[in-house]
Amino acid sequence: MAAQLLEIHRQAIQQLSLIPAKGGCFEVEVNGQLLYSKLQTERHAEAGEVEGLIAAYLDQQA
Repeated sequence: MAAQLLEIHRQAIQQLSLIPAKGGCFEVEVNGQLLYSKLQTERHAEAGEVEGLIAAYLDQQA
């Protein structure tokens, strides 16, 4: 997923960090804003869901 995000948004992403965690935690933050949380949704992200959330966030910032 990290490689895909960097390829799609290479103009907007300067740095991407993957931080391992325990307990089924999978959260995506951009500039300190939580865009997706497996803990909150209680489900895995669907294919393309995280990329769509990031794209929508970047569009709002433009």
